[in-house]
Amino acid sequence: MQSLVKANLSLPLLHRGKVRDIFDIDENYMLIVTTDRLSAFDVVFDQPIPDKGKILTSIANYWFNKTNHIIQNHLSSIGLEDVLSKEEAEALHGRAIVVKKLKPIAIEAVVRGYLIGSGWKEYKATGSICGISLPPQMCLAEKLENPLYTPSSKAAVGEHDANISFNETENIVGGEIATQIKKVSLSIYNFAAEHALNCGIIIADTKFEFGLDSENQLTLMDEILTPDSSRFWSLADYTPGISPNSFDKQIIRDYLETLNWNKSPPAPIIPEEIMIQTADKYRNVQTMLCN
Repeated sequence: MQSLVKANLSLPLLHRGKVRDIFDIDENYMLIVTTDRLSAFDVVFDQPIPDKGKILTSIANYWFNKTNHIIQNHLSSIGLEDVLSKEEAEALHGRAIVVKKLKPIAIEAVVRGYLIGSGWKEYKATGSICGISLPPQMCLAEKLENPLYTPSSKAAVGEHDANISFNETENIVGGEIATQIKKVSLSIYNFAAEHALNCGIIIADTKFEFGLDSENQLTLMDEILTPDSSRFWSLADYTPGISPNSFDKQIIRDYLETLNWNKSPPAPIIPEEIMIQTADKYRNVQTMLCN
C-alpha cells in the first residue's frame, strides 16, 4: 500500500506541520491532510508509517464526535468533493477533512493520568511532575490519584515543546481562557479514559490543542486522542511497575532511546520491522475503539 509523505494539491498550501499538511479554501475554511509522516521527539522522520494518516483521521473524528457535548470542535459538514477535483478527493478519501479556520492558541494542553515517560523521569529525580508534588514511592506506570494538567509550549517543526506553568499559560492567553482550557482538557480526558476502559484501553496521557473561532469561543482542533497524541495501553496486560504494552508509537520511542542520538535532525533510520509493528498497533487501537 502506497504511503503519503507529502500532499500536493491545487489549493494554496498554508502550512506543513510534523504530520499534517494544511491548505487554504477561503476565509472561513481550510483543508487538513493527515499524511503518513512519523514524528517522534518533535523530529520528523523520512520513513512513513503505512496507512497512518487514514487511521489517525478515523480515530480523531470518532473522538471529536464523542466529545462535542463537552466542547465544540473544528469539524465542518463540507465534503472533499466540494473543494477538490474528483481525482484529488478520491486520493485523499479517509485522510483529509475540511475544517473551520480558527485562531490557534500557542499552548499544548497535556493531561497525565499515569506516571510514565518524561513524568516518570522527573518524578524519580524530584518527586514531582512539572512542579506538582506526588506521593513518595510511586512506581512506573502507576495511576495518579487525580489526572494532572501540565501544559507545554507549542513548538515549531524541528523544535522541542517545553513544559510551562499554569501562570505562564495565563500570561499567553489570559486567565479566563487558560482556566477554561484546563477545565475542558480534564473533562475530555476523564470522559475518554472511562469510555476507553470499556474498550480494553487505558489512556495514560494525552494532549489537546485549541483555537478561538470568529466569536472568540474556545474550540478543539488539530487531532484528539490518537496514537500520535496519546499513550494507549492494553488494559488486559496492565501491571503497575512494568512498562505497559502500548498501542501507540512507544515502540519507536523505546528504540530511539537505545541510540546515541541527541533527538535533533537528522533523524536516524528505524528498522522496518519496528515500523510494521507500529502500524499494526495503530490498526489495533482503531479496531478496538471505533468498531
